[in-house]
Amino acid sequence: MDYVTLGNSDLSVSRICVGGMSFGRPSADFHEWTLEPEETEQMVVRALGLGINFFDTANVYSHGTSEEYLGAALKKHAKREDVAIATKVYFNEGHLSREAIAREAEQSLRRLGTDYIDLYIIHRFDSTTPIEETMEALDSLVKSGKVRALGASAMYGYQFHNMQMCAEQNGFTQFVSMQNHYNLLYREDERELIPVCRQYNVSLTPYSPLAAGRLSRMEWTAGTKRSRTDRTARSKYDGTEAQDSEIVRSVHEVAERHGATMSQVAIAWQYAKGVASPIIGATKPEYLDDAAKASGITLTEADIAALEQHYLPHKVVGAL
Repeated sequence: MDYVTLGNSDLSVSRICVGGMSFGRPSADFHEWTLEPEETEQMVVRALGLGINFFDTANVYSHGTSEEYLGAALKKHAKREDVAIATKVYFNEGHLSREAIAREAEQSLRRLGTDYIDLYIIHRFDSTTPIEETMEALDSLVKSGKVRALGASAMYGYQFHNMQMCAEQNGFTQFVSMQNHYNLLYREDERELIPVCRQYNVSLTPYSPLAAGRLSRMEWTAGTKRSRTDRTARSKYDGTEAQDSEIVRSVHEVAERHGATMSQVAIAWQYAKGVASPIIGATKPEYLDDAAKASGITLTEADIAALEQHYLPHKVVGAL
């Protein structure tokens, strides 16, 4: 497993991040396909065995049980200093207000069973709270030792620029990572957000690198419980199935040439685009085995051109 440092921080993380949205108590009002404690533990054990040290979750995933399951599994199988835990704040009462950030950080620490969070991520941009208030509240968590570094997630480029500029001008802690929506089927952030990240040396840790499995197989849908019940994924991708199926076909063709899986090629493309650590929301240990092999694939310029040639502009998904 290769490792990379996130932005200007001292966080060294694996080139694959395990996505914690797959963990937690299944429920009809969040996700019905998530993994219970024993299955979560199996995923964590496999990840650690592969050299993966980077785990991402959020305060709202499965109503907090994702943090609980992940924290328990890591406490049982890893030394705290050997892993990097990321969690998020926003989809909660008060969004990114000073009070909400302080409250939600404490609750995440309790659920995770740790006294510090390696990477604390704002889940979205909060238009209802002054940027200065948010950045000062986040900075106070870093100064207190409860958080080591800050990250952001999907938003518009100008919003992220304004937040970084606010931190820069006021001496607050700046963001070192961006967890945006980015894959071969959705590349809209190449216009604005990703260039802003490059400007500030912010590492990319995109979610949905396989477009909820659509880049991992020739068939658009699968017979799994997740495929049948994941309404969020359907809303993101199914409206452009006709045009995006051409991209899926290209992934298959490139994978055949390399003797690789489609998932490995889709992840290798991300590495070629400068991504630090894509987030893999796996529900089976073998999916992590597959993803971990992507770093061994070197795509040619011709491969990349073939993978990108059929892309057409999409509606913005994620920043809203």
